[in-house]
Amino acid sequence: MAIFGYGRVSTREQTTENQRLEIENAGFKVDYWFTDEGISGKTHASQRPQFVAMLDKIRDGETLVVSRLDRLGRDAEDVLRTVRTLAERKIEVIVLQLGKLDLGSSAGKLMLTMLSAVAEMERSLLVERTQAGLVRAKAEGKTLGRPSKTTPAQREEMITKYAAGETISALARTYGISRASVLAVVNPSREPTGMGPDGVPCAVVDWSDRRKSRGA
Repeated sequence: MAIFGYGRVSTREQTTENQRLEIENAGFKVDYWFTDEGISGKTHASQRPQFVAMLDKIRDGETLVVSRLDRLGRDAEDVLRTVRTLAERKIEVIVLQLGKLDLGSSAGKLMLTMLSAVAEMERSLLVERTQAGLVRAKAEGKTLGRPSKTTPAQREEMITKYAAGETISALARTYGISRASVLAVVNPSREPTGMGPDGVPCAVVDWSDRRKSRGA
């Protein structure tokens, strides 16, 4: 079975040769060597060209050796995803940084359990940071979401025309926006605009436009 090695450096001025020497000095004769040069560590493993090429080349049951855990992904969650993909193919994964640890061994599985916990913590922290950022932006009066495609004056016109009987579709064509965008202007609270036959509130469907399109 062949032994594959993979190295990565963030800039093209750096070299992966030291990583290869480290792997070979650890006693592994590398049959196939893949490197991604000028690829940031923040890049997902699935977006690293040579890492993907290596995955296509390596066969089930063969061995992959890397010098450090971060060669397998950008963060704990990405590394975990990569290792699980390799494990499904019975590919032995050796990480020199962890003392030649085989991630498929009992100790390796324990490491993956810990890695899973770290990944979950990273996800939670990301959610917390995102929510905190939204709260801060709102407190500072910043507008969230996509910028509007219409001006305040145009939105006032839409409301006036809609109240005068102009259809949603006609307004959408006039202002070059979607029907949903028009509805967001004329009915921003998203409150029901009609009542169904069973007494359940429902939205009014703009049937007038549909009849026109059918020649009614």
